Amino acid sequence: MMTKLNHVLLAGVVALACTSCRAEKEADYQVIPLPQEVSLTQEKPFLLSKSVSITYPEGNALLKRNAEFLSGYIRQSTGYAPRVKALKEGETVKNAIGLGLDADIAGKEGYTLTTTSEGIRINGRTENGVFYGCQTLRKSTPAAAQGADISIPAGNIKDEPRFAYRGMHLDVCRHFFPLEFVKEYIDLLALHNMNTFHWHLTDDQGWRIEIKKYPKLTEIGSMRNRTVIGKARSGEYDNTPYGGFYTQEQAKEIVKYAQERYITVIPEVDLPGHMLAALAAYPDMGCTGGPYEVSPDWGIFEDVLCIGNEKTMQFLEDVMAEITEIFPSRFVHIGGDEAPRSRWAKCPKCQARIQAEGLKADKRHTAEDRLQSYCMTRIEKFLNSKGRQIIGWDEILEGDVAPNATVMSWRGTSGGIKAARLGHDVIMTPNVYCYFDYFQTADTKDEPLGIGGYVPVEKVYSLDPTASLTDEQAKHILGAQANLWTEYIATTEHVEYMVLPRMAALAEVQWTQPEKKDYADFTRRLPRLMELYQRDGMNYAKHIFDIQAKFTTTQEETEEGNGAVVATLRTIDNAPAYYTLDGTEPTTASQRYNGTGIAIRQSADLRAVAIRPEGRSKVIARSINFNKATFRPIELTGTQPAPKYAFKGAATLVDGMSGNDNYATGDWIGFIDGDVTAVIDLGSPTGNATAGNTAGLPEIKRVATHAVVDMSAWIAGCTGLTVSVSDDNKSFREVASKDFPAETDSRKKAVESYGITFEPVKARYVKVLIKRTPALPKGHPGEGKIPFLFIDEIVVE
Repeated sequence: MMTKLNHVLLAGVVALACTSCRAEKEADYQVIPLPQEVSLTQEKPFLLSKSVSITYPEGNALLKRNAEFLSGYIRQSTGYAPRVKALKEGETVKNAIGLGLDADIAGKEGYTLTTTSEGIRINGRTENGVFYGCQTLRKSTPAAAQGADISIPAGNIKDEPRFAYRGMHLDVCRHFFPLEFVKEYIDLLALHNMNTFHWHLTDDQGWRIEIKKYPKLTEIGSMRNRTVIGKARSGEYDNTPYGGFYTQEQAKEIVKYAQERYITVIPEVDLPGHMLAALAAYPDMGCTGGPYEVSPDWGIFEDVLCIGNEKTMQFLEDVMAEITEIFPSRFVHIGGDEAPRSRWAKCPKCQARIQAEGLKADKRHTAEDRLQSYCMTRIEKFLNSKGRQIIGWDEILEGDVAPNATVMSWRGTSGGIKAARLGHDVIMTPNVYCYFDYFQTADTKDEPLGIGGYVPVEKVYSLDPTASLTDEQAKHILGAQANLWTEYIATTEHVEYMVLPRMAALAEVQWTQPEKKDYADFTRRLPRLMELYQRDGMNYAKHIFDIQAKFTTTQEETEEGNGAVVATLRTIDNAPAYYTLDGTEPTTASQRYNGTGIAIRQSADLRAVAIRPEGRSKVIARSINFNKATFRPIELTGTQPAPKYAFKGAATLVDGMSGNDNYATGDWIGFIDGDVTAVIDLGSPTGNATAGNTAGLPEIKRVATHAVVDMSAWIAGCTGLTVSVSDDNKSFREVASKDFPAETDSRKKAVESYGITFEPVKARYVKVLIKRTPALPKGHPGEGKIPFLFIDEIVVE
């Protein structure tokens, strides 16, 4: 796998500086996240050298620890560790970095950093703020300056975070990671000014935290007998036992390690679904009584906790009692997502609970939805009695929301917006911006196996957690978080690859005020941070150094044709780019990109590469295929794309560019309700054809399209095409129709082609009806439910 993970390594692109080149190196404040205010002066810089000390007020143990951290950070870069010294009240020391507190600083996590030729002063309202000032100084210093003095510019920084909640999540259930790596992960959070570690500890595939009252949870529930090979529900397994768990003492060690870095650990025990590992250990807590097994596969499963069984509810309260003893955090995450109701609907105990509690269905919610709300509310009340509050995924909005719940919005931002408008506090974790298990490049052929999706660095950076909210509603947005689910992430190196450098983009979303954010400026600052990743041996992704290509279309009629695809290429460092249009490998002898865009007016195979002295970037490839529908006006009559997957709308279907098997790249548009009908105006070569006069109209004899089939993502293909034509866009006559078999393989992932050929006909308007798959097949986890339909080009020949 790691060969694939490193496919984009560029030898020396962020090569560390030669330590013997000079005795003095320069620092700057172009760090990530960008501070709110940086003001440089014309004074002489401060020279950080072996003789510098770091001071703190005597008796302040937290600032002493901050000073020791800063000394260690400087040693990592320079090889020497400044001496840490306690100062008595009124005592001063020159040639020092002084840490202190200042009650006049407004924000709890705010700090000031003042540099003169005589020293540096980092003050915070709290020790937390001083810690973030230390991080800024750490990141201002060159990553590798062994033995060198560091010239630090004179000036003032005034800084505080935009959001109080700045989180990262790690799933250790699908794949388990050792204690030392969890600490490394926490160190990465500290580097990026994050203050919350969301630790996902229980799921269908493994129970990872010791609960002393229920020892079988780890004796049985922490170990699965085998693991699926490849994609979910592939039907192939490795037949190798897999497991692991953290003792309560180890978990407390993680809590302490995080606290020392001003990071709160929020545990997640997901309930009442995602509980197969617990049911395998204690089958009487399920509706059927089992037998159950710790799941060897990924997905959503019907078997959930039996809410009608009082013994189950007591189990949950007992587990939460021990969780609150391990984790002192104000919040406990109790999940609430992806809990099918089918077992409850047939379970006598659950139906009795529904009757006893008077849980009623209405137009929006079933009685079983209310049963889930009963469960969540009851656990919330129990945790409230322990002085804690709950967080739940946005599915907890599907019913009666637990009164004081904080909502973690993952299915886009709509759940968070709804919750904020209802007065609930919200943490934004929308999957289209913040799911770091999604691919970070649209060209996935050389990427390690992944769950799908597409979230590049720029997409992460573009998130505004308070968009679409009034100022009053925005106050309920506590902050933002990215999630790393590990179904397809089995190694620590792969974890690093998926979170870095996207974590840097998220850090600026969480910390920096939106008016200060600028993606182009961010990319100029990013290589400096990546030098730290490289120095510390992180397996970070390098896609940011590849050519970023943007494709637009023009539809105006010219002598050369009806329009063009314009390819605009850029690199973060303006490295020279070379390209070909015939599919051959580009070299320095190929056409050099001049920065004004490449207008493509006929079918072509674009290949482009950035060539630096240190090496070549990955070659980007894009095929452009012209047909009679390309760039023509198109209208969708009836069913419209789902807002989440509308991208550029109907024009996507006639832009000359087909998609790969990743439905989230923007080359496809997705539909969830009804068949798709598109009307395309083919025009005429002379532009003067009229109704009843077909002399100037184009002749057509074939129509085709493509669809993504990704059954694990509930995306099925096309089941029929019908083609009709018209001269006036009013009266259409059918010329051909063809049915295609519905997909029955629940494991299939592919791009399928659908075409229909007919007797040649002349027409200005062509109407294409694309029939969707009406329901997911028998045996699929979503059997009977409506799947998505994703289509790209409509080809008319």
